[in-house]
Amino acid sequence: MTTIPNSSSLPVTWWKSSASGAQSDCVECGLLDGGVAVRDSKHPHGPAIVFSRDALAVMVGAVADGAL
Repeated sequence: MTTIPNSSSLPVTWWKSSASGAQSDCVECGLLDGGVAVRDSKHPHGPAIVFSRDALAVMVGAVADGAL
């Protein structure tokens, strides 16, 4: 996992889930070579965390299972 201080500097197209709420309470993702960047949609120039695809899959699975 890597932290990028200014997520707007990443060469990605950001997207968010179609299930995101109207209150902007969501995260956005962007694909990178070998990884996925994740940022807070309310702060497009704020930090992003870059996960490997495998690490992100494990985290999403743990959330879906109620482990996190």
